[in-house]
Amino acid sequence: MTSDVLAKLEAAGAAQNRKVYARHGVTNEMFGVSYAELGKLAKQIKTNHSLAEELWATNNHDAMVLATKIADPAKLTAKQAEAWAKTLGNYVIADAFAGLVARSPHACAKLEKWATSKDEWVSSAGWTILCHAAMYDTSLPDGYFDPLIKTIESSIHARPNRTRHAMVMALISIGIRNDALQKKVVAAARRIGRVHVDHGDTGCKTPNVEQYIARTLAHRAKKKSS
Repeated sequence: MTSDVLAKLEAAGAAQNRKVYARHGVTNEMFGVSYAELGKLAKQIKTNHSLAEELWATNNHDAMVLATKIADPAKLTAKQAEAWAKTLGNYVIADAFAGLVARSPHACAKLEKWATSKDEWVSSAGWTILCHAAMYDTSLPDGYFDPLIKTIESSIHARPNRTRHAMVMALISIGIRNDALQKKVVAAARRIGRVHVDHGDTGCKTPNVEQYIARTLAHRAKKKSS
């Protein structure tokens, strides 16, 4: 089945997408499949953890992203998560991988461990898990986020390039969780000041925390009232 899926991925690939992914730091083999097509294929396959394991092992970028979409978070062991984390080579796959781990039973444990990693991609994954936790895990008390906000404030300027971006996005995610956390995040963001992130030849920018939170909440309020 793995060979069939790879054949479908290859058929769906596009040269332009390969150029785009390369600008975003993807260096391993890839077909250049759009996320829309990956989403369609994932829906066709549904959850298939064994296939996800085989796809990840190919080291093909498109196959690895697809693996994160069809893997069973409940079957992702802590050992397997660690093994996969060691193979991360860019922020695109780190973000996709973080989304999978965030849905697993190991989310908080890996967040806390990986966030302090010296490796740019592992630490990026750790902070991106925090983004997911802040947005979707309603079981976490506000107090869970307080030390993480402090860690970001005290260390963000010394962290690797893409880790800094992931930390900014984590602050934003925490800040839009509720009013109390918003105040803490905005205060921390003001003390942090401007965070420089080199996005290379992509045209992407790291947002201003306070402004982004304000825009997001304004959009939510407008949507709720309409």
